[in-house]
Amino acid sequence: MKIIKFGGKSLSNGEGIQKVVHTIAQKYFNNESITVVVSARGNATDELVILLKKAQDNIRFETDFLAFKKYQLEGLNENIFEDEFNALQKLLEGVSLLGDFSDKIKDLVISYGEILSAKYLVHLLNENAIKANFVDARNLIKTDNNFGNALPIESISKKNVIDFFAKNSDKVNVVTGFISSTVLDETTTLGRNGSNYTASLLANYLNAKEFQNYTHVDGIFTANPDLVSDAKKIDKLSFNEANELANFGAQILHAKTILPLVEKNIPLRILNTFNSENKGTLITSEQTNEGIKSLSVLTNVSLINLEGRGLLGKTGVDARIFRVMAENDISVSIISQGSSERGIGIVVDSDKASKALVGLEKEFENDFYTKDVNKISINDDIAVISIIGQDLINFHKSFTALIRNKITPILLNNTVTGRNISLVINKTEFKKALNVIHGEVFGVSKKINIAIFGHGTVGGTLIEQIIESTEKIEAKKGIRLNVFAIANSKKVLLNKFGIGSNWKNALEEKGENYRVEDIIQYAKEHHLENLIAIDNTASGDFVSHYISLAENSFDLISSNKIANTASYDFYNQLRKVLKENQKEYLYETNVGAGLPLIDTIKLLHLSGENITKIKGVFSGTLSYLFNSFSSQNRKFSEVLQEAIDKGFTEPDPREDLCGNDVGRKLLILARELELQNEFNEVKIQNLIPENLQKGEVSDFLNQLDEFDAIYDEIKNNQEENHVLRYVGELSGDLQQDKGNLEVKLVSVPNNSALGSLQGSDSIFEIYTGSYGEQPIVIQGAGAGAKVTARGVFGDILRLSDKKL
Repeated sequence: MKIIKFGGKSLSNGEGIQKVVHTIAQKYFNNESITVVVSARGNATDELVILLKKAQDNIRFETDFLAFKKYQLEGLNENIFEDEFNALQKLLEGVSLLGDFSDKIKDLVISYGEILSAKYLVHLLNENAIKANFVDARNLIKTDNNFGNALPIESISKKNVIDFFAKNSDKVNVVTGFISSTVLDETTTLGRNGSNYTASLLANYLNAKEFQNYTHVDGIFTANPDLVSDAKKIDKLSFNEANELANFGAQILHAKTILPLVEKNIPLRILNTFNSENKGTLITSEQTNEGIKSLSVLTNVSLINLEGRGLLGKTGVDARIFRVMAENDISVSIISQGSSERGIGIVVDSDKASKALVGLEKEFENDFYTKDVNKISINDDIAVISIIGQDLINFHKSFTALIRNKITPILLNNTVTGRNISLVINKTEFKKALNVIHGEVFGVSKKINIAIFGHGTVGGTLIEQIIESTEKIEAKKGIRLNVFAIANSKKVLLNKFGIGSNWKNALEEKGENYRVEDIIQYAKEHHLENLIAIDNTASGDFVSHYISLAENSFDLISSNKIANTASYDFYNQLRKVLKENQKEYLYETNVGAGLPLIDTIKLLHLSGENITKIKGVFSGTLSYLFNSFSSQNRKFSEVLQEAIDKGFTEPDPREDLCGNDVGRKLLILARELELQNEFNEVKIQNLIPENLQKGEVSDFLNQLDEFDAIYDEIKNNQEENHVLRYVGELSGDLQQDKGNLEVKLVSVPNNSALGSLQGSDSIFEIYTGSYGEQPIVIQGAGAGAKVTARGVFGDILRLSDKKL
């Protein structure tokens, strides 16, 4: 025989109950010997409790009761529950008159959920030519009188079950789960997971071949799939592993359900009523491979803290705490304390926390007077995440990932076996923490959640590069890049599951007005982990949000140079905040687009290398301009117009020609050497004639020929075989607080490194004490949206690797 149990969602109206009948029919007509155990249908138990409380408070319950009856009768052609509804009506009216109800009455009222469910199913089965029999478990399972959580009397219950089934094996017996009775026939209930417990007891007493538990999920997962989208189904578990999961809060399992199965070595299979193709999770006595099995969460718990300096060196405090808990029938799921016992934290069920507090305050009353105990407090805003199978030796990876995401556990607890770890965390953070740990311990693709600010030439190119490369990167590196926000200066498009290739239209049609704080809040509300904010704007205002982003778990990547060239005070403040919050800030594209310049300078400086000078062509636009002008017999205005037409310059070319951009890049490199220069200390040669430096862009573009005489003269006055280059140079005693920063137009030999530059390439010469007059040269494409976007992409992958 197999015991088949169906949960409340499986038995709900519509598809659920139809699937249940179909499942039973398949087994029945295949001549399988089965007994069915049922829970209350849908939300019947909760609805009956609500009716009870309304009756107790003398609130009219007729409308709710009518809705309850309507749901229970749906799909039937006749009222088969008249007696049950009348009995319920009288019970509720009695509670209303008394204004109160006992646990005994509550058990009797909620028992009707299972009674109605079993009778409903029997009626449908008989209509479908399946011979079925209603079985009231109160006639079989006898218990003590601990109403609400009764304990079965095995000797009586076992005999009742064996005798009954010996005489009633010719039909499909449909048994009410959850409910039972005392030897005086007073209705009791079996507590949490009671219907599964009923099925487990029947399996034990009848030596069943298998217990099949049909639910609304495909089996047991590595985490609750409602909370972790990447959760994976576990195919097999041992009883020991299942028992650990049950003890630490797995919703489908409960420890008392497993024990009767272990005793008779009866397999338990968790199946999905709504997915007949799925094989579920099989739980047997066979030990599976060691390793982390699952994450479970407890949210209906509270932390009680006992604090006192006077407890230092005082023994027996924990014994007194446990005595109080035992006297009040309170189970402690976690205890954590220092060796000095100056602080002790215990985790209990939230509905027992106040009772525990009162008991502890009474127990330690004298200790308050002697000031050995300073404070006993309750924290209800907690959750417990347990990692089943986690070895403490390897836990550092999960812990580091939590800290990196600004989640600090309140307490840590390791079991005696050393194979399970529980963390007490703030309830507001438990979903995010669960996803962080799951991604870390189960080796699934680590999700990197990205907010992109600015989708112009560079930003738009970057978005396309990410979308095109996502699947390849996930397959190769185990990293899933998830762009959850794309924003311009006015609107933002948000999607926690990721924004797709139609982002431009979606932003235009569905984008909403926003503040940066709204995006931070969105990430919090949706528990997004491994956050990166990317600044592809040229906005000075946006830079002011860097600090709040870092304080709220975002790492930063920027192609915007302003943050690194703002005041030195802000520069230092930002780095202080980044350090305090253990956040990274990458900006390789600030100088040299995609060239590995900043990283090289950082490494040289950190290694103790004495950098004596940095010189180079910093601007790809100006590199193209002077490379072409020097090598061709053309007027300066013609070359400048060509650069404008090709999109090499900013919309207002004066932003390139004034030299400020080169000055900012030079300042960024200086600050990498810990120099304290400000931007106004950079000497910059403006390439624009003074009369054209101000005014409208259109006027400027109509007067480009005014450049010709000036630059023809400069070009013609050069030495032979020399060319013009616009360079930035950092020099002076770079071991001091400040260096000499200069941006200028120079003439250099055409066979030199600077002179041989072509196209729009950039080149950087790094002079050091070790290399002497032979500089380290870094050269390559220093401009262009694709190159810059690829450089930002590189920073994303670099950051992502650090999160592995």
